[in-house]
Amino acid sequence: MNYKECYNRSIDTPEDFWKEQADVLEWYSKPQAILSKDENGYARWFADGELNICYLAIDKHIQDGHGEQVAFIYDSPVTQNVRKYTFNEVKTEVAKLAGGLVSLGLTKGDTAVIYMPMIPQVAFAMLACARIGVTHSVVFGGFAPHELAIRIDDSKPKAIITASSGIEIDRLIAYKPLVDEAIEMANHKPEKVVIFNRKLGARIPFQTYDVDYADLVARSEEVPCVPLESSHPLYVLYTSGTTGKPKGIVRDTGGYATVLKFSMRYIYNVNEGEVFWAASDMGWAVGHSYILYGPLLNRNTTVIFEGKPIKTPDASTFWRVIAEHKVSVMFTAPTAIRAIKKEDPDGLFIKKYDLSSLRIQFLAGERCDVATLEWYRKHIPIPTIDHWWQTESGWPMIANMMGVEYLPIRPGSAGKAVSGYDIRIFDENGKELGANEEGYVVIKLPLPPGMMLGLWEDEVRFKAGYLNRFPGYYFSGDGGYKDKDDYIYITGRVDDVINVAGHRLSTAEMEEIVAAHDSVAECAVIGINDALKGQVPLAMAVVKSGHDIEHFQLEYEIVQLVREQIGAVASLRNVVVVQRLPKTRSGKILRKLLRSIVDGEQYQVPSTIDDEAIIGEVTDAFKNYGIGIFKKDAKE
Repeated sequence: MNYKECYNRSIDTPEDFWKEQADVLEWYSKPQAILSKDENGYARWFADGELNICYLAIDKHIQDGHGEQVAFIYDSPVTQNVRKYTFNEVKTEVAKLAGGLVSLGLTKGDTAVIYMPMIPQVAFAMLACARIGVTHSVVFGGFAPHELAIRIDDSKPKAIITASSGIEIDRLIAYKPLVDEAIEMANHKPEKVVIFNRKLGARIPFQTYDVDYADLVARSEEVPCVPLESSHPLYVLYTSGTTGKPKGIVRDTGGYATVLKFSMRYIYNVNEGEVFWAASDMGWAVGHSYILYGPLLNRNTTVIFEGKPIKTPDASTFWRVIAEHKVSVMFTAPTAIRAIKKEDPDGLFIKKYDLSSLRIQFLAGERCDVATLEWYRKHIPIPTIDHWWQTESGWPMIANMMGVEYLPIRPGSAGKAVSGYDIRIFDENGKELGANEEGYVVIKLPLPPGMMLGLWEDEVRFKAGYLNRFPGYYFSGDGGYKDKDDYIYITGRVDDVINVAGHRLSTAEMEEIVAAHDSVAECAVIGINDALKGQVPLAMAVVKSGHDIEHFQLEYEIVQLVREQIGAVASLRNVVVVQRLPKTRSGKILRKLLRSIVDGEQYQVPSTIDDEAIIGEVTDAFKNYGIGIFKKDAKE
């Protein structure tokens, strides 16, 4: 079956298509109601089916004779430790921890917050919750107490599972004091805090609600998997919202398991038994879907990596992991590749390692600029696949479905719509646009399995944010266009389109041009207020290591490139050179924050920011260059 046949069948006969995929899984009770609707008319998949995702991820493989296959490779350059766990070992850890949670009073329908670094125990905790029907909410390790408290109050966990510390490159972060402070701030008080002591020297203040992780596991009996309804909430994962209050994305169990298995085979083209590495964090959607559940459902060995693409110890780390563990397929964010490119522009580290095991490289998490894509393909000549999805979807929405048909790559495009997603481009009035016309990216209902069930205890916000704007369609919040062959190009969040003297211009398009300059490692283009034109674009650039270029020369060349490729209407006049750009911990550039700073608007520092010190650095740069409200502060 080629891509077109596979895709058309999923749109024309979705119930038949997804029933076949659900049949691949082992259910306790096979679903008869394949597609139904809830009281709000929103799709529910496999509503009367019963299964357990922990059973499918672990126990089933042992029963099929694969217990001694390695399930997890824990690779931690920050602690110089590598440890492998077989499926048999994982089952023992998970089943005993699940028994421990049961002994603490947790049962199906309860929630638990997991606040841990990238260590094997974060995976054990997630699977243990899934085993007994406890809905887990993983909070990115190191989040400030205020942010953790917000999530505690929203999800109301009976327990928090944490670790004594995390490591940020070479800095030890004590987690327990952060957890204690968050509990003190929160209105809801969890009954227990389970602490895994890493014994790295971090302070662990004792509280009456504390339970030692190792003691709990040691004294507990293994418990079996609990059969769960398909619609049982496997997890709540918080993502940033426009109002400042995080949105709790709710994921089901049956639909999610179905599409993860489907995606591992038909999108990522990973064979059972191969090593798959998603270089992300368990606190993000990528971690849930493609570090943990997806690979394990597909009986892949998955890598839990506690490190960074650079500085742990250097820009060779990714290549070492691939070579050492024989990674077949990898998934990371373009920002990781850009960071490596900046440190090693000529790819010298790449030449030191045998990367012959690597068949496909996937990129996602943000739009991949053409320059980064081409740099990677130049140094590692394998299929390098950009693709696009959201926390809300939990799995890819636009991709090159490598397990179905390897379509020609078009740089700048995330590929074509994935099976199940009827993606359209609308104008602001809900009229469908033609080829190469930019508008709003929407998806016709019903959505395929695996998509969010809704927002945790916030139906009003769910409808307002996703369903009300274009009735009968899911509004993605992103802009984009299709070409004549249905390749889809995501241009960024709809608020990344700027209006220059009445002309709507895409900052994403300008970023492509700036990124193509030979001296630019990474960049951002934002729209800033202008008294005459309403808005004008501003480019910010990080220069590659070893490139000695004067600012005025770089600015002149970039301005000329934009004029040549877009025209004078773009009005790009200024380029600010910075050492680094403010990003979330998952690698997304915080463009809205940059706009607020340069326009002098009030802003709240996002909880997801990688390093708050960058705010001062970019503010100083704006002052030095006399940009926006800092015009009068410019150095003579």
